[in-house]
Amino acid sequence: MFATDWLSANWPAPAHVRTLVTTRSGGVSVAPYTSFNLAAHVGDTPEHVAENREILRRFLPCEPAWLNQVHGTVVVDVASLGENPPEADASVAYQCGKASVVMTADCLPVLFCDRAGSVVASAHAGWRGLADGVLEATVAAMKVAPDEILAWMGPAIGPDAFEVGAEVRSVFLAHAGEADAAFKDIGDGKFLADIYLLARQRLAECGVTAVYGGDFCTVIDRDRFYSYRRDGVSGRMASLIWLECPEAASAQTS
Repeated sequence: MFATDWLSANWPAPAHVRTLVTTRSGGVSVAPYTSFNLAAHVGDTPEHVAENREILRRFLPCEPAWLNQVHGTVVVDVASLGENPPEADASVAYQCGKASVVMTADCLPVLFCDRAGSVVASAHAGWRGLADGVLEATVAAMKVAPDEILAWMGPAIGPDAFEVGAEVRSVFLAHAGEADAAFKDIGDGKFLADIYLLARQRLAECGVTAVYGGDFCTVIDRDRFYSYRRDGVSGRMASLIWLECPEAASAQTS
């Protein structure tokens, strides 16, 4: 059994669409990475990261399609990946048993599937990637009608904690004036930004309106979530999605 506070997407997806979102709990890493850090690039002991990934692997149909995330908009097909993680911030999977994954510690993870359960995807949306169109690129890469897509927004920095400068607000306003609703002026050229609302706006703009989740805050919920903004040195959580193979589903019900 996985750690009791790990999450799964709360959305009306087909039963064979499986999701898993890790938290800080369930691993072997020690402070400041306590305890289930899955990132190899944040200074944690490599052996601890490897053991944590092995623990995660027990709950998955395969090794996840890890990415080298760079706050960009590149989307890759997990079926095309080799041993070396590509520079990308989203991936799609059409084949069953292939796990799409992104890692976060304040940035927004978004999981996608279509209503028929023929394709799944995950995207890493920090404010830069969100502004540049990573969600739109992911929707396009799924190659299904946007109104057939469901999206679930996982744990990210909440609207009461995400302080940004006027330059960030300006980037989003330059794209669409409605983004103004996602920023609260707190004086001295600073704003509180609602990354969940910004993501909903971008998804709606490209035709995806069945959007769920978005009620977490990685900064405030320090016991459950990693937060780079809060702690400076931080582990990373994983948000994963895959299509369950028919034989696996049959084995579980037999």
